[in-house]
Amino acid sequence: MLKHRARAVMLLIVAAIIGYFVYASNQPGSSHPFRLGLDLSGGTHLVYQADISKMDPADVADSMTALRDAVERRVNLFGVSEALVQTEQGAALSSKESAYKLVVELPGITNVDEAVKSIGATPSLDFRLVSAKDMNAFQASSSAFTSTTTQQAAYLALFKPTGLNGGMVSKASLQFNSTTNQPTVGLAFNSEGRILFSEITKKHIGDYIGIFLDGTPISVPVVRDEIADGKAEISGTFTLEEAKSLVRNINYGALPIPISLLSTQTIGPSLGQAAVNGGIKAGIVAFIIIALFLILWYRLPGVIAVIALGIYTVIMLALFKLIPVTLTAAGIAGFIITIGMAVDANILIFERMKEELARGRSIWDAMHEGFARAWLSIRDSNISSIITGLILYYFGSTSIVTGFALVFVVGVLVSMFTAITVSRLFLYAVAPARTSKLSTFLISNGFFN
Repeated sequence: MLKHRARAVMLLIVAAIIGYFVYASNQPGSSHPFRLGLDLSGGTHLVYQADISKMDPADVADSMTALRDAVERRVNLFGVSEALVQTEQGAALSSKESAYKLVVELPGITNVDEAVKSIGATPSLDFRLVSAKDMNAFQASSSAFTSTTTQQAAYLALFKPTGLNGGMVSKASLQFNSTTNQPTVGLAFNSEGRILFSEITKKHIGDYIGIFLDGTPISVPVVRDEIADGKAEISGTFTLEEAKSLVRNINYGALPIPISLLSTQTIGPSLGQAAVNGGIKAGIVAFIIIALFLILWYRLPGVIAVIALGIYTVIMLALFKLIPVTLTAAGIAGFIITIGMAVDANILIFERMKEELARGRSIWDAMHEGFARAWLSIRDSNISSIITGLILYYFGSTSIVTGFALVFVVGVLVSMFTAITVSRLFLYAVAPARTSKLSTFLISNGFFN
């Protein structure tokens, strides 16, 4: 008995610490705020149509990925936090081709014109030079800069345009060094690019040539020899995925898929705040109603279930911050649903306990048997719910569906822990030592038992 009570007290302390973390981390300036989706924080939702009519079908997937990456870079430069950029595929209305769309969500940005202007520009690929002398001088004096922003601006200012751009690259390919087997990137220029690249490499041996995508350097190799055949190799400490990404960006960065804006939607911050307030209110009301029902109908086990439900809530809120989960209205709905599922597991346990008490078992035996008999039903029902949630998450085509599914699956897993482990520990800690009419009444349920 003392062992169970000590563990129960420790669990309460841990739950209180988690609860304080949730509260403190939600204060202004915290490093772990709740991540709110577009429908809760307000912002801009943009949908673009990608024109793939002139593309080889085999290149569509890679080019769409490159387009998404390019737009993500532009969004990051735009200063948007928690932005979502994703591609969608569906049936086209006027042709047999699949319709490819680019969906961009910008929380907190309500100036649609500025967002469209920032995102819709064509990604550009170009090559720039910096002398070894200037690079060495910069590296030697870089410690004198007072901020990373200033240092970055000074670094970019070193590079001078060469006139060589992505339009002169005929192809980039993934290669491997024959000695080290490290991945490298091979470049092949067209006739115009071959002549210009030959002149650049001949005059600037030992200098650095930067490959810039959307004004950001993605690789800065050293010119080691004159390259007259229009073929170059970018070597470095690439991982395989980094090399593949670089090949994709070079191949499609200069020749992106043409996109046209299909629709825009702006959600004001006041509407988003109303959705947040409505979700919070719904959650509180649901918790209070469930708590009253549990206490009135199940008495002492009901009180334990309410405590377990409170612990479940703080654990879920902490996980929302730490995973982190981007909360949408659909996600909040999934959270509220899992509150009911967490209670459902407790009810199964309590009903099994009541049956064991009716058979004449002691309170301790009824608790043990109640949990043992309820576990199989709880396990099977929750596994089926998890499978459903995983299918929704995997096949969900929109952030609304995947957000709901993620919160739902996490909620089911946490509810299994609180129903089986937390509720049992607290029940064992407060279980009456002797079976009497009063103790049986407190453990049983209903208005007439």
